[in-house]
Amino acid sequence: MFREVFEQYDWNEVKSQIYAATREDVQAALNAATLSLKDFAALISPAAAPFLEQMIHKSTLLTRQRFGNNMQMYIPMYLSNECKNICTYCGFSLQNKVPRKTLTGAEILQEAEAVKALGFEHLLLVTGEDGHMVGMPYFRQAISLLRPHFAQLSMEVQPMEEEEYRELSGLGIHTVLVYQETYHQADYQLHHPRGRKSNFHYRLATPDRLGKAGMHKIGLGVLIGLEDWRTDSFFTALHLTYLEKQYWKTRYSISFPRLRPFSGGLHPKVEMSDRELVQLICAYRLFNPDVELSISTREEARFRDLLCQVGITSMSAGSRTNPGGYTINRESLEQFEISDERSVEEVVASLCSQGLNPVWKDWSHIW
Repeated sequence: MFREVFEQYDWNEVKSQIYAATREDVQAALNAATLSLKDFAALISPAAAPFLEQMIHKSTLLTRQRFGNNMQMYIPMYLSNECKNICTYCGFSLQNKVPRKTLTGAEILQEAEAVKALGFEHLLLVTGEDGHMVGMPYFRQAISLLRPHFAQLSMEVQPMEEEEYRELSGLGIHTVLVYQETYHQADYQLHHPRGRKSNFHYRLATPDRLGKAGMHKIGLGVLIGLEDWRTDSFFTALHLTYLEKQYWKTRYSISFPRLRPFSGGLHPKVEMSDRELVQLICAYRLFNPDVELSISTREEARFRDLLCQVGITSMSAGSRTNPGGYTINRESLEQFEISDERSVEEVVASLCSQGLNPVWKDWSHIW
């Protein structure tokens, strides 16, 4: 289990090593054919900032070599904002006195029709974490309704058991995203004081359960802004390295959600500049040329256009972060505010103008 690896590292020691990296460490990492975790630490360190142009060049070349000019397109569908957790950074948090909504079967199909009309074949199903309202019975129904209409279904819901993940995979779920939010255990507890999500180690073990269940792809990430982003990113890379060795048949993706405004508000503890996000994305690409790197509509339009050139290989467009947001309840509570409010057509036109190829469907099951 990853916990055994994780507990061999001390947060403060890792942080000190990152911030102690030198120009020589960065240059050695840039010259290395295969990067170690130490090299990754150097590339995300402050010492790497003057080398950003070189990192961008190498990252762009690697991305084109591995992924061509393709950009995987997906769209989230929020099925429910019911949640039993208290999370200081989330609009769906239990303590927020807001209208709650869980889509019915008919409403799910109505939303599906709307996103299909936009061209999407890859759907990310998202809910709050409420195992009673949106547990396996609800997921079985939703998947059975949606599976005939989409080539690929992914999920971002509460952590579940290995047997449940195995069933979800059999039902047609291709990918499960599970963000640790932060690998700093004390701060994790601070931001998750109540609910099942308050169990740090249960969440930490979720990718292991997914790997054992044979899930095709596992998505990792932290919520950038809760803690020092460099140290959190090192632990994400450590987690990725462990998983790739342990569950080598599974594919992996990394996402980069930065803390965004929501109903209730939480100011980031640590700010990350746009330049630093570019640095982090390039560092991941140099460290792991084959991992999928994904960006959401949290980021602004012009900045997303830039990120598509330097390492991002998967992106959303036209997103709504509230249940029923595409057709039936456009003004209901959002989980967070989006920044790229362009239409799908505008995003696609921008990608094409940059010489990129939006990919709506790259494979499908044979049933």
